[in-house]
Amino acid sequence: MALSINEIKSGVTILVDGDVYLCLDAQHVKPGKGAAFVRARLRNMKNDNIQEKTFRGDEKIEQAFVEERKLQYQYSSGGLFHFMDTENFEEIAIPEDKIGDNVKLLKDNLEIQGYFFKGENLSVTLPNFIEFNIIETEPGIKGDSSKSGTKPAKIDTGSTIQVPLFINIGDKIKVDTRTGGTYVERIN
Repeated sequence: MALSINEIKSGVTILVDGDVYLCLDAQHVKPGKGAAFVRARLRNMKNDNIQEKTFRGDEKIEQAFVEERKLQYQYSSGGLFHFMDTENFEEIAIPEDKIGDNVKLLKDNLEIQGYFFKGENLSVTLPNFIEFNIIETEPGIKGDSSKSGTKPAKIDTGSTIQVPLFINIGDKIKVDTRTGGTYVERIN
């Protein structure tokens, strides 16, 4: 379906030069002289590159219908990560480069969002916060506070993240996936 420039707004997915873009921000400009245009900030849904593009008033932009699916992580093998669609139980294999740095935060049965266009996976999004158990770290010393520094700790996926000095083996912590796996808080 073709969109006019008046229909371009934040959250709309469009096709530009064969790639799917998500509109992050759109400014409708009506100059004193000349035709109206839209200046939009777009994010490529395949590689997360952000670019600005200007659309003239007479242009027709093709809308991209992106399907959002809830996926559950199962296992990995040979650079592919296997997920199960929670609605139709279909198995979907996604290459490591589509998941990016979040690979280290994937744990068994974790539910994520997958974005698909014409059956092809564009990207995946992990939940904003995930809980992990600390399986290996140096012991905390009484009196250590959250403001006195950090130390490396291995979480139950086998990855290492920085945590405050008071965190011990067996503690449960909350991690922010939007910042690449940074410590948020200890959970009791």
